Amino acid sequence: MKNIGIVTSGGDAPGMNAAIRAVTRIAHSMDFRVHGFERGWEGLITNTFRPLTPRSVGGIIQLGGTILLTSRCPEFETKEGVRKASETLATNKIDGLVVIGGNGSFKGALELSKHADTLIIGIPASIDNDVFGTDETIGFDTAVNTAVTETDKIRDTALSHERVFIVEVMGRTRGFLASVVGLTVGAETILVPEVKIDEEKIFATIIENIAKGKKSGIIVAAEGIGDTRKLARDIEQKTGTEVRLSILGYAQRGGSPTARSRLLAGLFANKAVELLSREEGNRIVGLQNGKIASIDLEKSCKTEKPLDLELLRLATVLST
Repeated sequence: MKNIGIVTSGGDAPGMNAAIRAVTRIAHSMDFRVHGFERGWEGLITNTFRPLTPRSVGGIIQLGGTILLTSRCPEFETKEGVRKASETLATNKIDGLVVIGGNGSFKGALELSKHADTLIIGIPASIDNDVFGTDETIGFDTAVNTAVTETDKIRDTALSHERVFIVEVMGRTRGFLASVVGLTVGAETILVPEVKIDEEKIFATIIENIAKGKKSGIIVAAEGIGDTRKLARDIEQKTGTEVRLSILGYAQRGGSPTARSRLLAGLFANKAVELLSREEGNRIVGLQNGKIASIDLEKSCKTEKPLDLELLRLATVLST
């Protein structure tokens, strides 16, 4: 093992830079050279990279986003694109490739592993927290804290104007972010893609709360549950309550990573380089029951991580 590549692919997540820094410095401590491929898979297709050294990654641990940049790359979804990426790895004699990203990135890494001799290790970094094989992804804690901070401010307005607010958080297909944010802000209702929406139940909850003397409320909804604007109109018509919608948007993907996200970046990076130094590949690292471990890349890609529905039940009890 002499040369290690790093690529950040897919959506950015706070803590990616901390992971780049950690992989680079740990690799150099073992006398490995590090290549940082730019703009995700595009950098592998076009052979665009920069050498990474302990000095070049200085001062980035606190930065959101990724210094290596990231982009969607339709060409990588083709056989020709994967072939070009494989050739780039061979041309630069990349022995090990660290892929920092989420589910989509790892599916791309799995396809690449079928065509390249390079050992591939995945470091899960995603605000969605939906990667199987890790209890938590880099960036999830930061996104939760961002959403909680904004929702707490919205509750001030909800109380002042006696309104119900729907706070839409990210999560096109999964509800990990919505469930944790909803529980920790004291939301009366949490809506996730994994559970079919029962509008009548939502109406009944609001009417019951009004009867109890609660004249405001917070509904936290993952973006993947459907049209939240229509839901807001339906609630107003059925309950007579004034409803506002607040979409938090891309702010959840940015910002300085929390201590938790930085810690996971360092721990995951250490495990990733350790695996490569032992010439083990096609795995992802992660947090499992409080310990840093790894699982097979293909198993992670083909297994859906279950959502803890107990959080939704607990949130309902705590909001009464």
